[in-house]
Amino acid sequence: MQTKANGKVSNLVKGETGDWEIVVGMEVHAQVNSKAKLFSGASTAFGAEPNSHVSLVDAAMPGMLPVINEECIAQAVRTGLGLKAQINLKSVFDRKNYFYPDLPQGYQISQYKQPIVGEGEILIEVDGESMTVGIERLHLEQDAGKSIHDQSPDSSYVDLNRSGVALMEIVSKPDMRSAKQAQAYVSKLRTILRYLDTCDGDMEKGNLRADVNVSVRKPGAPLGTRCEIKNVNSIRFIGQAIEVEARRQIGIIEDGGTIDQETRLFDAARGVTRSMRSKEEAHDYRYFPDPDLLPLEMTQDYVDAFKAKLPELPDEKLARFTKVFGLSPYDAAVLVAEKEAANYFEQVAKGRDGKLAANWVNNELFGRLNKEGLDIEHSPMTAAQLGGIVDLIASGTISGKIAKDLFEIVWAEGGDPAEIVETRGMKQVTDTGAIETAVDAIIAANPDKVAQVQAKPSMIGWFVGQVMKQSGGKANPQAVNDALKKKLGV
Repeated sequence: MQTKANGKVSNLVKGETGDWEIVVGMEVHAQVNSKAKLFSGASTAFGAEPNSHVSLVDAAMPGMLPVINEECIAQAVRTGLGLKAQINLKSVFDRKNYFYPDLPQGYQISQYKQPIVGEGEILIEVDGESMTVGIERLHLEQDAGKSIHDQSPDSSYVDLNRSGVALMEIVSKPDMRSAKQAQAYVSKLRTILRYLDTCDGDMEKGNLRADVNVSVRKPGAPLGTRCEIKNVNSIRFIGQAIEVEARRQIGIIEDGGTIDQETRLFDAARGVTRSMRSKEEAHDYRYFPDPDLLPLEMTQDYVDAFKAKLPELPDEKLARFTKVFGLSPYDAAVLVAEKEAANYFEQVAKGRDGKLAANWVNNELFGRLNKEGLDIEHSPMTAAQLGGIVDLIASGTISGKIAKDLFEIVWAEGGDPAEIVETRGMKQVTDTGAIETAVDAIIAANPDKVAQVQAKPSMIGWFVGQVMKQSGGKANPQAVNDALKKKLGV
């Protein structure tokens, strides 16, 4: 849905009646990294038998009172600091009232007017342009259970393992104007959460999911009526859902209709959004402070202690990689997208040429990992081994071609790169006498090619290839080039 005008990306969408602007806001639900639930000691481990991680509090047994999990509070504070947000020293837990089979209490303990974290921001980059997306708030709330409808044709079941699991609901401002921007926002938010270790961001397990608010308007007009697309669970689907919903709304308005404010679901198989229910307003939930929980009060010293121990976050790491290692912003951004990848690169680059190390990590290593469906933590090649290959290249012991062969050997068999090069005779030939002998032989055998190169010097590459082939790829390419230019007079 993006076009370019005067070299700049435009986010306006063409309709039958002219240009339209998409407006997107996000409510991202991130499961807090904590071994216990928000108000009980029940386990949060994934994949257990249904209803095996349920306390009396989670099941809403009469007389059971919630007791707040301090680790969940600490994780919310860390996240707020990572989002450069205001930490509210006093916050209140409320009851959000609605009825659903997997909500045994008949209400959800959440936060409304006094959340634990206030306004913050996230810096994203899309198509080479940076922009800031505002964070409205972050509040803590307990998750509901899970309704299961596919076990029997005439019955539904409820699994309460997720009931009471702590969620951080991170609400953005409606600052995004395209599907790409929304995808970049969620990707960046997930990266920050992983750096902070406050949420693992695993969307396949439901640990990070997004409610996407979409509206359209004519450029410069007031905000349109928004529809909320509920529980989108992948970056790819977020982009698709925004685009199809925007098209749906534009079509309705251009046909003379109006948009109903409602909650919708994205049907990925059909590529459409479907109506789920009319959109509730705050008053529909009848919020009021939970009488079983006192207001949460923190001291500034408590918050400052977390601030002092924050890890280096993606933006700061990117700035350091470009400055210290001389990397391009693009290469640095690829490396810092995942904390584990950034740590791996730093081990490879330590005391070495940063650009050369980045080239091998970004291209050879990541390419191979992607091909085999592996993540960096399960790489068969350690950072020390890849660093050893980089050392051999930098010292001139092996050429780039030999390095790729060595990479394959180490990937498949392991071992020390330097020892492999020594025992298998893989060292690069730098002896100018040996190289000149090979060059003389190739020139003597191909007099017709000599005349062609002398008439068109760019054809010297053919001779380089022949010499490299004769040497089994071991000859130093630069030495071969120099010798050929000298002998051929080009």
